[in-house]
Amino acid sequence: MKTNTKYLPIIIGSTLALGIVLGSMMNATVEDQFLAKNYSKTKLNKLIDFINNEYVDSVNTDSIVNLTVDNILSKLDPHSVYIPPAEQVSVVESMRGDFVGIGINFYMYKDSVAIIKTVENGPSAKAGLKSGDRILFAGKTKLYGRRLPSDSLFSKLKGKVGSEIELTVFRKSEEKKLKFKIKRDVIPLKSVDAAMLLANKTGYIKINRFAETTFSEFKSGLTKLKQNGIQSLIIDLRDNGGGYMEEGVAIADEFLKDKQLIVFTKNKNGDTEKTYATARGGFETGKVYVLINENSASASEILAGALQDNDRGTIVGRRSFGKGLVQREMDFNDGSAVRLTVARYYTPTGRSIQKPYKKGNEEYFKESEDRLETGELYAKDSIKVADSLKFKTPKGKVVYGGGGIVPDVFVPLQVEHGNENVAYLLQTGVVGHFVFEELDKNRNAFAGLHFNEFLVKMKNDDLYFKQFKKYIALTGLDLKLDKTKALVNRYITAEFARQLFGELYYYDVILKEDAMINKILNAKK
Repeated sequence: MKTNTKYLPIIIGSTLALGIVLGSMMNATVEDQFLAKNYSKTKLNKLIDFINNEYVDSVNTDSIVNLTVDNILSKLDPHSVYIPPAEQVSVVESMRGDFVGIGINFYMYKDSVAIIKTVENGPSAKAGLKSGDRILFAGKTKLYGRRLPSDSLFSKLKGKVGSEIELTVFRKSEEKKLKFKIKRDVIPLKSVDAAMLLANKTGYIKINRFAETTFSEFKSGLTKLKQNGIQSLIIDLRDNGGGYMEEGVAIADEFLKDKQLIVFTKNKNGDTEKTYATARGGFETGKVYVLINENSASASEILAGALQDNDRGTIVGRRSFGKGLVQREMDFNDGSAVRLTVARYYTPTGRSIQKPYKKGNEEYFKESEDRLETGELYAKDSIKVADSLKFKTPKGKVVYGGGGIVPDVFVPLQVEHGNENVAYLLQTGVVGHFVFEELDKNRNAFAGLHFNEFLVKMKNDDLYFKQFKKYIALTGLDLKLDKTKALVNRYITAEFARQLFGELYYYDVILKEDAMINKILNAKK
């Protein structure tokens, strides 16, 4: 249709006018939105000031702000969280992989700070402190008889690198007080608990979390194992709740060939970021097994998913937790921080392994407990998988999304006579405290024993099982231990080995009857 040219100026004028009107309306809308958002912020600030200045009673307004932040984040997802200043300090140290201190493992035994073990080659070990010592004073500060919380104790023992602290210690074995001057130093917080050789030229590496130092620790352990001629490797990610995604990606790169996809993320705008393996892999041909359970999450699932989806590794164990959300941290001036979910991650086949969280945080975290009731921890057939979330690997293996990594080889929860409460109890700190107290009664009972002699002693002695039964009864826990005697004795022996000989000896004992390890080793025979 032709337009009459004499009306063109009117049309153009009208269009311009309409554009101006629409533009002003759009500007007004943007301005109104801006004012509305700022009004909400101002409203909150005015309320806090009003309470601070006028409320009849004294109120810690910082705690009110913290509650407000917590409440806001609780409306989002389970992994968007506020971390208070005191907690953030320990979180940062844990994820950095070190802290400055004197190098001891301790706990409050009765009313005293008791040293369980000194860190090997740490300041306290070099100064001469020993397991069983009680720290009475840090400088002039009295530590015994006060039942100080752990964070207060840490603050007394931590400091700047090279700073000196004088400790007054009571040594029970000598029945006397001793003084030690100790220079604080950087103490590593290991994220790789063990890197050791098992049977059949199989290496084993246990990772407890993914911190800044995890890849370098892992690489060091893998290098030593390769020098010992390993042909296969077991990576233990059980009870590993995750950490830095980059560290899990770096470890996956050791096993995958150049340009194989490791993981990809999508943000709210749909922007996708893909991460591929490089040519640097140090173990691209040997067999790989990854151990997971219901507490393996986040970066653990990224590593397991990358190897499973690329047909590179065999996943052994039970369905993992199901965390497929990526967080970014924002720090505040008071030392606190907020971790906000900014993206979802996906395994190479396109799986999101994030489990649903629409029913709220309580139901979300309780889901892991529900797996006991549904029987999932005892039978693979009880794992609920959706056909709509079915994916295939390059070799045609079926894998599932929608809630954790489903293992290739299922291994039920290792309990005897179905007593899972005992199994979980044995993995808490209670066994460590019991063993310390038993050693504290008579350390000379183990003096001069070699490891094999120690094993014979523990196998032939029923004393510690009986003592542990009494110890548990005193805590008020009504647990029947007789039917799980072999399991209990294994954990007790392993903990004695750790405190007497070191971390690797703990795993030397605990892995001998480990159901997942034996499943792999027996299949290779």
